[in-house]
Amino acid sequence: MKKILFATENESKVGRFKRGLLENNIEIISIKDIDKKIDVVEDGKNAIENAIIKARAYSNICDLPVLAMDDNLYIDNIPEDKQPGMFVRRVNGKRLSDEEMLEYYSNLAHTYGDDGKLTCRWVYGIAVIYNGEEKTYTWSKENFYIVDKPSNRIDPGYPLNSISINKNLNKYFTDITEDDKKYIKEDEHDVIDFIVNSIKQ
Repeated sequence: MKKILFATENESKVGRFKRGLLENNIEIISIKDIDKKIDVVEDGKNAIENAIIKARAYSNICDLPVLAMDDNLYIDNIPEDKQPGMFVRRVNGKRLSDEEMLEYYSNLAHTYGDDGKLTCRWVYGIAVIYNGEEKTYTWSKENFYIVDKPSNRIDPGYPLNSISINKNLNKYFTDITEDDKKYIKEDEHDVIDFIVNSIKQ
């Protein structure tokens, strides 16, 4: 079985692709598994650039294929100075905890939202480096709201799932099942295919 390093310490992110990659005979591991954490300055201009920066940094110290990911958040109808973009966890120079993120973004929905909800979209970027070759992929999710009332569940590492609702299902992200994902065609099989094809011999 092949292994690929996901340049993250966020186990929820690792879990996001774990099942799909295992079905393709690929084991995904994290920085915690290799005990080689390094400080990476993510100063790219978008999600793809930051993903490439992280992937290159870990590719230089690891003999495995390396995967890195970044995401940007855009919210309708809020002041420009409140727009998170690349800095979803960092507000006014401070890195927010999961709980602080829930409080901050639910307050945005309460203050600027229509009936306590804001229309949002995620823009994702992934980079894979294998045998010195770099490949990238980007996609977006535009069909959700951030709301001012959280669900009863919290996904560690993905706190905004507790205040994000899929428009098509009218369900919190924390409550969406694997069958739901297939129904709305959000099982991210395209991302899995990209990763698998990027590390084929």
